[in-house]
Amino acid sequence: MTLGYEAAIGSLHTIDPAWPRPAVLDVLEAPENRHLLDFVQEDPFGAHVFPGNTPGTPSGFLADLDAQLASSGPIHLWSYIPTCAYRCRFCQYPVVLVKGKMEKAADWVDLNIAEAQLWLDAVPHLRGAEVGEFNVFGGTPSLLPEPEIRRLLDFYRANFGFTAGTTIRFEGDPSTFTPAKLELLRELGCTKLSSGVQSFDDHVLKLCGREHTASMCVDFVRNATAAGFEWVSIDLMYGLLDQSLDSVRRDLDIVLENEVTAVVCTKLHLASYSDTRTGVTGEKPAAWQLPSYRDKLVRDGHRWPTLGEQYQMRELLTEGLRAAGYTEHPTMYFARDGLGPEKWKSIMVDQDKQEAEVAIGLGGSSSCRASEAITDVNSRRYTETVLSGRIPLGSATRFTPEAQEARAVKMALTTLQPLRDSLHRARFPGRSLFAEPWLGKFRSLAERGLVRLGPDVVELTPAGEVLVEAIITTEI
Repeated sequence: MTLGYEAAIGSLHTIDPAWPRPAVLDVLEAPENRHLLDFVQEDPFGAHVFPGNTPGTPSGFLADLDAQLASSGPIHLWSYIPTCAYRCRFCQYPVVLVKGKMEKAADWVDLNIAEAQLWLDAVPHLRGAEVGEFNVFGGTPSLLPEPEIRRLLDFYRANFGFTAGTTIRFEGDPSTFTPAKLELLRELGCTKLSSGVQSFDDHVLKLCGREHTASMCVDFVRNATAAGFEWVSIDLMYGLLDQSLDSVRRDLDIVLENEVTAVVCTKLHLASYSDTRTGVTGEKPAAWQLPSYRDKLVRDGHRWPTLGEQYQMRELLTEGLRAAGYTEHPTMYFARDGLGPEKWKSIMVDQDKQEAEVAIGLGGSSSCRASEAITDVNSRRYTETVLSGRIPLGSATRFTPEAQEARAVKMALTTLQPLRDSLHRARFPGRSLFAEPWLGKFRSLAERGLVRLGPDVVELTPAGEVLVEAIITTEI
């Protein structure tokens, strides 16, 4: 629920007095940055989708993708398995509940493989495109029975451009990574695991609707590390119901104590992804998106953290991880020094890469430089389309040349690395970050303390790093 301006300022100024006041509050309370404050009230947790600015078609997207794959670098490949045992109260994603009906999980492997074959037939250069990272995500793909995991991974390894340099990542709920599944995943070449821990506070987890405990999360990290996985990543969320600064501090302590390889820190996001176009949403709103339910929780004695407290939480996590030797690249993706940046995000957003991604499965988001597309999020319609022999793309948009340039700048800013004008001019001949329309935008940001301008570079300040998602959405 969006606050009015005065209420937003009040929420921004309400902080936990036991913890430092975040420096970014000075920027957000400035009248010239009111648009940034308006945006961060329901701050997206990362710019996952960069929509085009003109209508497109699924066939047009597939042609654009094929043209880029003819000469592109390594791509990021997704296999989306939408199965879940339950739905979290903050979850917007398209998921299919299979608790007690695990035979349905095999059906979704069938559909994913069938859709993948349709992509291979329709995009000739896809089969030979080098895969930089392959990510099996969801949903909760770790719910799959072991034979189905083997069948899925064997198909992708046999039919896509896996090389010795391809990394394979598998995502799932911490309670579902049994010793037998960990052993199988290692056997199948997985070197990375990711899990949506969200919090190590049992009370907070229960309110979120999560059915795992904090101890299960710790066991997952320790078991995965002992099993030899080189990259064990967890998601942590802040801004959750009844969450406190002390709770977030305990989360950080557990991360550091267990030397977790990588941590993705995300803010609770209640605005619809379909409105902000920062992600892919399903057909049903999350429980917490319903104002009546949110109000009832408050009447029952629960509490949502204020904007000020949310930024205290973000600063606590950011400064604590950096002080412990973690590098942030891209925004809110932290990896232990020497292990980052996050490879799949780097393939997509680093200024010198920005390669294609192909997402196969219900609600997948795929993109290339000329256009982007989202797979159907309606499970019934998706199934019927795949079974009829057609790729189930639900929407597609294209980028004008100006929008391609803007998209490149936005993605590069999210890396938190300096933008280099020499790289920009090489990719967009006749254009420069130090000429209009960019010069006026960056000078305005510099005057407000959000970027620094130097020879050949545009670099975010610490305040600009915190607000990068607001900046790219409202000003770039």
